[in-house]
Amino acid sequence: MTTTATGALLRRDGLARRRDPLYAVSLAFLGLVVLVAAFGPLVAPYPPDAIDFTAIWGSPSPAHLLGTDQLGRDLFSRLLLGTRESLIGPLALLAGATVIGVAIGLVAAWNGGWVDVLLARITDVMFAFPGLLFVVLVIAVFGKGPWTAVVALALAYAPVIAKFTRSIALSELARPYVDAYRVQGASAVHIAVRRVLPNMTPALLGYLVVLFGEGLMSLATLSYLGFGAQPPSSEWGLMVQEGQDGIVLGHFAPTLVPGLAIAAVVVAVNIVGVRLSERLGARA
Repeated sequence: MTTTATGALLRRDGLARRRDPLYAVSLAFLGLVVLVAAFGPLVAPYPPDAIDFTAIWGSPSPAHLLGTDQLGRDLFSRLLLGTRESLIGPLALLAGATVIGVAIGLVAAWNGGWVDVLLARITDVMFAFPGLLFVVLVIAVFGKGPWTAVVALALAYAPVIAKFTRSIALSELARPYVDAYRVQGASAVHIAVRRVLPNMTPALLGYLVVLFGEGLMSLATLSYLGFGAQPPSSEWGLMVQEGQDGIVLGHFAPTLVPGLAIAAVVVAVNIVGVRLSERLGARA
């Protein structure tokens, strides 16, 4: 896809947003979330680990807009400051998984034959292995922590991206321009990286946006189970885990606030990802 075509897609996407209010609202919400991640520390009224035993399980008030948790920490501040950590993790795991998965998919599609069969069998084995169990095993070997969870999930997501990349690469490699570059004597690396990969980007982009929501949910789940972020982090999954004791006492906000944040971001990301995949894939 040329630069001119890409610009035309972006202009058409602006028109499509005006015709699709759900997409526009989701995109605006995600933009707000990104701003919070960038500037949250500047507007948070309290440090995320500021403990106040006189305000334990506090209800929403002018001093604490969303209330407080089991240690008297301000939920609004923790939500703001946890946004960055909750978004960086999925971005990092997708970056790692994309590099591995796209490389495997391109190599398999380009070479075909026994190389394709071998890489397909490797990815099939990883697919057959339950993803969460694989992640837990990696964490058991290397220790729990946010970056161990990110690396483990990146390895778990790589086969998914590899299979998707291979499928669209096979379609792209069947186009006449690939044979034209081969006749001109262009190297395999040049054709695959400089010509084929850019034309696959629209389809990959929409797919990766949807995977971002899954990655956010997966990391939040690991933090909830105690394998990801560790106290005193304000990562959203850990906030849900720490606040669950308050449910028995009738204090729902410490669990509900971060839980709703996770759900809202995942839903918005899925809406944007599906719309992008449909539009960019159809016009690629």
